[in-house]
Amino acid sequence: MVDEAAIKRAQEHFGELLKKQMERIGRMKASKDETDLSKIDKIIIGVCGGDGIGPYICNSARIVMEHLLADRIKSGNIEVRTIDGLTIERRVEVMKAIPDDTLEELRKCHLILKGPTTTPKKGDPWPNIESANVAMRKELDLFANVRPVKVPELGVDWVFFRENTEGSYALGSDGIDVSDELAIDFCVATSIGTERIIRAGFEHAKKSGINYVSLVTKANVVKTTDGKFLSTAEAVAKDYPGIKWDDWFIDIMTAKLIDPYRRSDFKVMVLPNLYGDILTDEAAQIQGGVGTAGSANIGSKYSMFEAIHGSAPRMVDEGRAQYADPSSMIKAVAMMLNHMGEVEKAAKLEMALDICCQFEKKKTMTGRSNGATGDEFAQYVMDTMARSDIKAVWQSYVDAAIAKAKTK
Repeated sequence: MVDEAAIKRAQEHFGELLKKQMERIGRMKASKDETDLSKIDKIIIGVCGGDGIGPYICNSARIVMEHLLADRIKSGNIEVRTIDGLTIERRVEVMKAIPDDTLEELRKCHLILKGPTTTPKKGDPWPNIESANVAMRKELDLFANVRPVKVPELGVDWVFFRENTEGSYALGSDGIDVSDELAIDFCVATSIGTERIIRAGFEHAKKSGINYVSLVTKANVVKTTDGKFLSTAEAVAKDYPGIKWDDWFIDIMTAKLIDPYRRSDFKVMVLPNLYGDILTDEAAQIQGGVGTAGSANIGSKYSMFEAIHGSAPRMVDEGRAQYADPSSMIKAVAMMLNHMGEVEKAAKLEMALDICCQFEKKKTMTGRSNGATGDEFAQYVMDTMARSDIKAVWQSYVDAAIAKAKTK
């Protein structure tokens, strides 16, 4: 027997979602907001610690960031602000993914450095509220999630462009239990949202001198939304005749990233939201784990930089939070510096991270008292950056690693 009342409730729910998404398309088309950091007298960087280990690793990264930007901070060209209110306790208190007053403070910033935040799941003691990450990406229209992964000895040098505001995550909290026996979630793809992420990937390839872009979907099965992603790529690619491109399905791509005969071929990968989240975690594991990977969330007006991993509340419960590895957050700082135009400082920081994390390892992060604290590791990174021969040292380590890999 069909429950007509349940169907009617679901139809009304879906109708409201459609209305909101169409209003969103209108806002995207009308928006002219764009920030040119080079033309701003005072750049405001907001720092949000987040939950769990977030405040610890965020503070370690902030130490490095303020060290590298000391002159600009002193001159008044940059102001660093602490923004509270993004903790799970505060979000649950007001039952919003981002409290209104916190969102207002975030909108006053040009750049945001953000620690991991807790997203409640079934069985947690917290109510079911939307992810603060997802909400921030939607509210600030941070449409491009950019995640680089580099392992020289494996020939891996990837940059992922993950669509950040649509796909399966856009309405992740707006699914509906139609009845006790039927639950439905929704996936969103708009023409403007899809085109801008694909174009961002091709633009990066063009500016970086890379001639290969891979689109990752499941368009053979998810024919409407993933189909739009793929057909849009076909249209956008015509504007970049010098760049080779192809498409892969998400399932086989997860295999090819660990295929030693294929993985070094990939350069720039562009993906819908869910696939991008999954594939970049796999890629980070190849690099050394999710703790090694930073992430940029880029929009026309705002940009936010973060780790790609979670808040690890167990480490806090066990009194080990000060030993959490801040590498991912420091990598996010390097991405922020590059975005700001501080290209040389960003490059030096990335070299220092490679030396400290992959090669010398004079201070190791174990997550426990037998390893370094996050602040001690941050100091190790800054000491390494201060070496006058850092570029030569880094290159020698990379060459040795590549030579060793070839002998295997």
